[in-house]
Formats: sequence, C-alpha cells, structure tokens
Amino acid sequence: MNRRVTIAGLLAAAGGLGASALAWRRWRGAPPAMAVADRLPLSPLQQVDSIYHLGHSLVGQNMPAMLAQMGGHAYASQVGWGTTLQQHWNEGAEVPGYELHAKGMPEMPAKEALASGQFDVLVLTEMVEIRDAIRWFDSPRWLSEWTRLARQGNADIRVYLYETWHNLDDPAGWLERIDADLSEQWLGRVLAPAEARRDTGMIYLIPAGQAMAAVARAAEDGHLPGVTSRDDLFARDDQGALDTIHIGDLGSYVVALTHFAVIWQRSPVGLPHRLKRGDGSEADSFGEEAARQVQTIVRDVVAGLPYTGVTPQRLET
Repeated sequence: MNRRVTIAGLLAAAGGLGASALAWRRWRGAPPAMAVADRLPLSPLQQVDSIYHLGHSLVGQNMPAMLAQMGGHAYASQVGWGTTLQQHWNEGAEVPGYELHAKGMPEMPAKEALASGQFDVLVLTEMVEIRDAIRWFDSPRWLSEWTRLARQGNADIRVYLYETWHNLDDPAGWLERIDADLSEQWLGRVLAPAEARRDTGMIYLIPAGQAMAAVARAAEDGHLPGVTSRDDLFARDDQGALDTIHIGDLGSYVVALTHFAVIWQRSPVGLPHRLKRGDGSEADSFGEEAARQVQTIVRDVVAGLPYTGVTPQRLET
C-alpha cells in the first residue's frame, strides 16, 4: 500500500471524515483483481452475538477480550504459535502451541465451532512472515477453505481477514513493510486469489496493521500525549526488554478498536479506554486525551479503506 491512505486517515483525525471519504472513493493501492468498484459495502449487522477468532499470538487472549468489552458479545478462539491457516485446518498436534479460549460460551475447536452455525463473524489471520506463508503454505487456498467451511455452517456469516504486521526490526523497515504489504501481499496475494476460488464469496479486511502504523506515526510526530514511540504499542518482558512482534496492552487496544469499527460499522470514538485483559486484570491504558485521538485515527483508517466493507458515512457518529 502506498502512503496515501495513512495520510488521509491522519488528516481526517484532525479535521473530520472528509479526507477519509475522499480516500474511500479515490484509493487505488490495490491490484486490478481487487478493484475498489468491485467491493460492495456491507449492510450493518443488526446484532453481533458471537465471534470466532482463528490465528496465533497476534490474536492472543487480550485483544479478543478487549473487543468483547466494547461489543458485549461472546467469543471463542483457536490459536497457536506462528500458526498457518493450513496448520489450523489439521488441528491438534499439527498446531504448535495449540490453545482454545472462550468467554460467554464453551471452548470449541474451529471446525466444530463453524459447523455449528452459531457464529455471526469469523476473523482469520495468517502467519507472519506473510511472504513465507504465501510461498510455502498456500495462504489463498486455506483462507478460501476456512471461508467455505464457515458458510456451510452459516450462510450469512461475515468473514474478515485480520491484517497484521512484521517485526519492528525488519530490515526493510516496519512502517515501510506495512505500507507496501497491504496491497502487495494481504490483498494482492492472499485475499484476491482466495476470493477467486470457487464458492468462496467476499472476504473483508480488518486493517489492524494500517491502524497500528497510523497510531505509531501520530505518536512519533508528537500528537499523542504520553505516547512517543511505536515501541509503546508493544510488549516488554519482566526485565523490560522490548518484544518486537507481540503487542502490549496499548497495541491490543488499537487492534480491538479496529475490529470494532469494521465489524459493527460504528465509530469507535467514545468507547471506553480502561479495559481488562483476558485474565481479568486491569490493562494498561492510554490517557483520556490520547485514547480519544487513537479512536479517531482508527475510525479514519477504517473509513479510508473500502476493503473493510464500511463506508465513511457509517462512521460519522
């Protein structure tokens, strides 16, 4: 992706939704197979009772728990360590670090959960490094397989691809990879060819990588009180050493806001910013002023990308 979407979102954060609406109409960052004109907006769901998350440690336990506090829904998840969509298909021993989590419902393996037809939303993500996942683990095929399985259980289920990010110390640059990889990898080499497979249907985007980058840029430009660096969005170990891939509480909040804005098609501005982690403990939080600015940035990133299925007008209030 080129830098125009991120800039549009940050401009809109300062001056309303006008810049994002313009980006939604004019954005040309995707390959021809993903033409903007082909992405019909989704109608808002009347109610979201349950979400299934399928992924790895960039899903984790805290982000789904924060999202549930925003949306008031039940959720379940199947996660592993750096797990591919292909490995998840085989379940159990094929998934390193295999874990099931749930809140407000029983823990369920992904295939069983989707076959039950009880989920309104399925959120899928692929392993990082995304280029290796595409090259060696046939990401489009398995994104399609999971989508088709979900729609066999519930024809009306909404399916989303959660765009993540790479290591902060990536030689090509963290922001640079996020800017480039949306169009080149996530849309161009995963989502578009998955949709082209028989009986897959539309899959929409949760642009969490874009939101993380936009918030990081705002922090490093001095626009977020109390937050000065992209590092502040990431976890640290007990000795204070930075984890260059896994998000901390602040990053989890940004990602949860992005999920909320896309799935509910509502502005995240005004949502609570003091939330609990998955284990029930109090999460670290942005200050009140910074939290509102982060909510606004996330709103405008989502409004600026038609691949979310959300029109800017949905996020005006």
